[in-house]
Amino acid sequence: MTAPANVAAGVRPPVGVNRLFAAGALAGLSSHTATYGPLPIGIAATELADLVRDAGLTGRGGAGFAAWRKLAATAEARGPALAAGPVVIANGAEGEPLSFKDATLLHNAPHLVIDGLLLLARSLRASRAYLYAVPAHLAPVEQALAQRPDARSIRVAAAPETFISGEASAVVNAIQTGTALPLDKVRRLSEDGLKHRPTLVHNVETLAHIALIARFGADWFRSVGTADDPGTRLVSVSGDVPAEQVMEVAGGAALGGILAAAGADPDGVAAVLAGGYHGRWVRPEELRLAAAASGADTVRPGAGVLHVLGAHRCGLAETARIVDYLAGQSARQCGPCMFGLPAVSRVLDRLAEGDRSPDLLPELRRLGYAVAGRGSCHHPDGTVQLVESALTAFADDVELHLGGYCNRNAATA
Repeated sequence: MTAPANVAAGVRPPVGVNRLFAAGALAGLSSHTATYGPLPIGIAATELADLVRDAGLTGRGGAGFAAWRKLAATAEARGPALAAGPVVIANGAEGEPLSFKDATLLHNAPHLVIDGLLLLARSLRASRAYLYAVPAHLAPVEQALAQRPDARSIRVAAAPETFISGEASAVVNAIQTGTALPLDKVRRLSEDGLKHRPTLVHNVETLAHIALIARFGADWFRSVGTADDPGTRLVSVSGDVPAEQVMEVAGGAALGGILAAAGADPDGVAAVLAGGYHGRWVRPEELRLAAAASGADTVRPGAGVLHVLGAHRCGLAETARIVDYLAGQSARQCGPCMFGLPAVSRVLDRLAEGDRSPDLLPELRRLGYAVAGRGSCHHPDGTVQLVESALTAFADDVELHLGGYCNRNAATA
């Protein structure tokens, strides 16, 4: 494969982990172009998919799948709807309450996201390209689009501020019908998406990375990170830290190192919620943040969330609060969401409040088994994963609560 255009032209690529914000805060088109060079043109879908595959980029929206597979699947789609042309959607809904990385990216580097969207749309010869985000974050996008004669085909679409609004099929449903509810998970969007056309939905950070890979190549992308988790990713760091912030970190970075850079006191951290509300509670010692989390020393970044729980806070109470929220975010399309999640929430509330019933843990596990894998989307699965991680990470607290006492918040009974 020939070198990407900007490498061949001698444009200096960003060095280190400051890649996505290398053009500076609130970067306009001139500073964006001066930093990254012009957008490459004429890259076919197969060539772009191969480049992204060689780079090892995984999706930055939460699931962490290989980014090239969606592009390849959409490019290979067949059927009568293909004559109308595929659809490409940049997903910046960011329904995860603890995530603000995509909003930060859209405000400070909108042109990188637009570049990635244009690259995919042109490579697929798409009939439509959309950028989907909540109204508060569409303003910088619209301002950036107004500076770009090459982006006149991109349409913006407003997302509601709900947890499930960023689920890929809910994105398609929202643009088509105005209702951001997930479609049946057996439906493959690459074959049957918006108006039954092959549809590619990628997170906005994923698109920004694709825009850089197309310019500077797979080897450049892999020059930081690990072999299994190359490149960089954005993480939203919140909770008991001096200041909430978005950080760009290398793949496979040590969780303790990230928290230290964010100013967290290691002795004051009880646990970290990695990945967001559909993530896992973990103890940060000797853990790495990696998309290819396959061992006891790694944890998946999910939606790029690191929420720090101070040692003075009760993890069971915090988990109960989150699960109560998640139960209220049901799409109300299936029993596991409509009835299972509220039941899980009620039992977890009782445990957090110091109910001494010996039936609470068996009931939580029974409900988890009844809910997991049975929903119309992955919302129930993510909620059950969160609860299971809490029972493990806060096992000592569980025993104390069953005795009617919480050593973090004072007596519960």
